[in-house]
Amino acid sequence: MTKPEGSEGAVPVITIDGPTASGKGTIASRVAQQLGWATLDSGALYRLTALAVLQDGVNAEDVESVARVARELDVSFRGDAVYLRKEDVSLRIRQEDIGNLASRVAVYPQVREALLERQRAFRRSPGLVADGRDMGTVVFPDAPLKIFLVATVEARAERRYKQLKEKGFSVNLTDLLDDMRARDIRDASRASAPLVAAPDAITIDSSGLSIDQTVQAVLDHWSSRRG
Repeated sequence: MTKPEGSEGAVPVITIDGPTASGKGTIASRVAQQLGWATLDSGALYRLTALAVLQDGVNAEDVESVARVARELDVSFRGDAVYLRKEDVSLRIRQEDIGNLASRVAVYPQVREALLERQRAFRRSPGLVADGRDMGTVVFPDAPLKIFLVATVEARAERRYKQLKEKGFSVNLTDLLDDMRARDIRDASRASAPLVAAPDAITIDSSGLSIDQTVQAVLDHWSSRRG
């Protein structure tokens, strides 16, 4: 296994795991900005795999073919922009059809293994904030701070509904809520790296918290760990 630059034990990582639309990406980005660290949006890699599967006409039920797509992904991240084969797909990968397909292919152990080293390679000095569903349990099990970010499914559906409407997407709240419940079940029950809090994770319920309050809660926990 190729090690990322520097000692893994010496490069701190804060992992933020949780169900879909719990606010992981936004919180991870804000925390990283405050600390001057890099970020890893692990979900983007699965969404990019799903988009490439669609673009290539690959059968999503063909596990080996999907895993091959994951291994051969031609992707790059430039600021907030995400590129697949040099095309900016930042908005496309956030659409619900891509998210649902990403959740489906993410259950395949071969796909998760294909993307594992890509994710670990993001661990660089001075530190990394990684968000996803198995960051603290599988990808960075030695992270000194692991956050499990939750919110009620109703609160998460409302957030996602507002996000998609603001981006100009047509979306139905009831359908969104049903899809989210189905994804929660799928993510929590998959055999490979199911969505579950690490034993040493700190759970934060953001249902009644603002973004700033949630970010501060994570930073407070980090300050406490460092002390």
